[in-house]
Amino acid sequence: MRPEDQIRSTTVLAVVKDGIIAMAADGQVTVGDTVMKMGAEKVRPIAKNRAIVGFAGGAADALTLLERLEAKLETHTGNVRRAAVELARDWRTDRMLRRLEAMMLVGDPETLLVVSGNGDVIEPDDGIAAIGSGGAYALAAARALSRHCQMAPEEIAREGLQIAAEICIYTNDNIKVITLP
Repeated sequence: MRPEDQIRSTTVLAVVKDGIIAMAADGQVTVGDTVMKMGAEKVRPIAKNRAIVGFAGGAADALTLLERLEAKLETHTGNVRRAAVELARDWRTDRMLRRLEAMMLVGDPETLLVVSGNGDVIEPDDGIAAIGSGGAYALAAARALSRHCQMAPEEIAREGLQIAAEICIYTNDNIKVITLP
C-alpha cells in the first residue's frame, strides 16, 4: 500500500459516569484522500450486553481481536479487566496476533480500558477515553464537557464526537452511541 493510500478512520469515545457507560463512534472510513464509507459500525455491545467495545484500525484486525475478547470475557465470566489483560498479553506475545494493527476501547458501567497490541491496558483516571484519528479532539471536548456541564454520559460522548467531527477530516458526524446502565 502506498503511503498516500493509508487507511485512516475512526474516532471512538467512551465515558463512564454514575454507573453508566456510553461509547460513541463515527462512521467514516477514508483511504488516502477518499471517503470510502460513511456508516461503518465501530462500536457494539458484547458479552450478552454486559460490556461495550469500540475499535480503531484495520477492520479485519479489529474483528479478529473482538472475537478473542469475547472468548476471554466468556472464560472470565464477564470480568472486563481480566479479559482485557489476557487479550493484551496474547496480542503482544502471539506471532499471528502481533501483526494486527488496531486499538480497542472496552468497558462496562464500572470499568473503561484502552487496549493496544503493545500490551497496554490503560484505565483513564477520569472515566473518559478516546482512540483513533480524531481521538485527541474528542477526548479534549469530552473532558471539558464533563468538567463544566451537567450532562449525561451519552450526551457527553455524542457531543464530544460531534466536536471532533468538526475538526478532524477523518471523522464524520454519522455518530452511533451505545449505552449500558
